[in-house]
Amino acid sequence: MGILGLLSRDDSTKTTAREAMKEARSGEAGSDGGALQRMVETFRDIGLDGKLTFSSAQDVARRAQRGRACKRPEKAVRRLVRRHRRGVTIAGFLTGLGGIFTLPVLLPTNVVEFYAQSTRMVGAIAVVRGYDLDDEEVRVRVLASLLGEESGDVLKNIGLGPIAGVATRTVAKRLPRSTESAVASAIGGRILRKFGLRSVRLFGKAIPGLGGVLGAIADRAQLNKIAKAAQKSFPPAH
Repeated sequence: MGILGLLSRDDSTKTTAREAMKEARSGEAGSDGGALQRMVETFRDIGLDGKLTFSSAQDVARRAQRGRACKRPEKAVRRLVRRHRRGVTIAGFLTGLGGIFTLPVLLPTNVVEFYAQSTRMVGAIAVVRGYDLDDEEVRVRVLASLLGEESGDVLKNIGLGPIAGVATRTVAKRLPRSTESAVASAIGGRILRKFGLRSVRLFGKAIPGLGGVLGAIADRAQLNKIAKAAQKSFPPAH
């Protein structure tokens, strides 16, 4: 997948991730969203546009559409989900394998890895279904999909309803910066709740060996929820 290789070479991303996890462990973010929001913006950009060894959403969408999937978009979508589900399962296992001995070091890597892959999957699904990733509203909707079943509520709160279909697939309008920041803050808040110092999710991950299994299961299940939200957020043309 290239994301672990990217993180090993990209000092700025690693620094942002470490600062974000420090905020999560302290249980509070800065008034401007702080490092958690910067991390969300980082994996949005990496997931959609690619960086170093990590391919962009456009590139993986193109590869998924090769062969018979060229004229069958839903086959390409299934390929994308399978590929990224496999990727987060493997990475979730590896980053959780050492338990408490490696958790403080690898937790930021796991978070960025999971959300960067999830962002890319959602972006690639949007591309396959005909949406333009340069459109600011599309990028906001990609981020919202990372919230899974909560995505619709978040979009509604910032004044964005469901996309009606092919007629509105090219939105071509400039959104206020506050709109994107609101979605990024919502995701940052979710990360804070899940990976904060008192989060029950961390207890199982702290057990060597078992942490790898639980990490793989949890990441796989969450990716499935995100995939469902993505397919609902970006309906195919009719």
